Amino acid sequence: MATTTQAVRKILVDGEWYETGETLDVRSPFDGSVIARVAYGGGDDARRAIDAAAKAMKTPVPAHERAAILDRLAVIVRDRRDELARTIAQEAGKPLATAQAEADRAVQTILFSAVEARSLGGEVIGMDAHPAGGGHAGLVMRLPIGVVGAISPFNFPLNLVAHKIAPAFAAGCAVVLKPAGATPLSALLLAQAFEEAGQPAGWLNVVVGKSSEIGDAMIADERVRLITFTGSSEVGWKLRERASRKKVSLELGNSTPVIVLADADLDKAAAAVATHGYSFAGQSCISVQRVYVEDSAYNAFVEKVRPKVEALVTGDPLDAGTQVGPVIDEGNRDRILSWVKEAVSGGATLITGGETDDGGLLRPTLLGDVDLDMKVACDEVFGPVVTLARVRDLDEAVEQANGTGYGLQAGIFTSNIHKALQATRVLEFGGVTVNEAPTYRADQMPYGGVKESGNTREGPKYAVHEMTEPRLVIIGY
Repeated sequence: MATTTQAVRKILVDGEWYETGETLDVRSPFDGSVIARVAYGGGDDARRAIDAAAKAMKTPVPAHERAAILDRLAVIVRDRRDELARTIAQEAGKPLATAQAEADRAVQTILFSAVEARSLGGEVIGMDAHPAGGGHAGLVMRLPIGVVGAISPFNFPLNLVAHKIAPAFAAGCAVVLKPAGATPLSALLLAQAFEEAGQPAGWLNVVVGKSSEIGDAMIADERVRLITFTGSSEVGWKLRERASRKKVSLELGNSTPVIVLADADLDKAAAAVATHGYSFAGQSCISVQRVYVEDSAYNAFVEKVRPKVEALVTGDPLDAGTQVGPVIDEGNRDRILSWVKEAVSGGATLITGGETDDGGLLRPTLLGDVDLDMKVACDEVFGPVVTLARVRDLDEAVEQANGTGYGLQAGIFTSNIHKALQATRVLEFGGVTVNEAPTYRADQMPYGGVKESGNTREGPKYAVHEMTEPRLVIIGY
């Protein structure tokens, strides 16, 4: 990919696209080339954006208009699928087919948000159920919480942005968005599309820039009533501590476990692990990472999954045949390799991978006989590494799966519905899949975790609920 000669991409505040005087080079994770230069802002730009958002909310947009704008936005995103997918592939290193799927998902996220804009309502309270309630009518309205500060990660630079800004607009909240510095281009394209769909100035402001300064501005300004953050657990929980008087919605990491019992369809389980442990080089918070296999099926499972992993094609994310692209940067590549070497030194078996290919990309790596205290198991790898461990039975598998501080999603493969239901009750995760990889997500479902993995649920219906607050109205008659 050649270095671009195009003009600096501008940031958006109060309907104005402008340059800041500083620029950020956006580089391809595949070959390090500069694919774009983006205006780089800071605290002053963030404060200006908050001012614009607060001003915009003084002139509310009716729900039917918000829904119509979201409908038009969905059409624009659908029509620009190829451009958006190519941008995702370039800036995030996501294989093109996976990037196209992300663009398709963003359309659905926006459409479901339009539904919520149309159906947002409150409830009637039966006041006369209490002796003091006679002669009174009660109702609860749901009103916009206020300005929303949104901080999004690099790994889903389009759809995770859509999961923040589309529900916020559906709820009647203006947004100040800080996209990931490594992958800001998709967010800027989405903001442009929102403008073209008819969103008024100030309702979406996008500031690419210094995380500390922009975050500090969001924390300090009382008009920012909610901060929605997707990213690492360490950063997310510190943000919540600092913004203790705001609502802070956190969608954080995971060390995603899968349980494979001996009675499972091993071919299906192996295919799920090979696909969902390595898609986008494992850079999803619900990528399959830990697999606990009942001892009597362990060897057979290894023989089924190993050739599937070895058959995965690494390479240029813009090549149609590529299944596994690069991790986001060399620093993370080297970290992942060091974790793999540490595990092998500690007694894990290197089944396949554990090195880079001729182009410097990590080969899909499968480790066996992994202990829970190894970094590749107890921490979030965020790379193309899957670990296997033997367990005696379901009870031990659940104990091991629950053995980290994370709790986003988990999965179990079994033909026994009783064991499956038992697992759903005792696995300490926000979501549990049965005979499906825990990487599964449909964009309308309540998605989020417990423990270190977060404190909220995303999905337009649930995000809109977070971004509104109830107001009780009592009427005497």
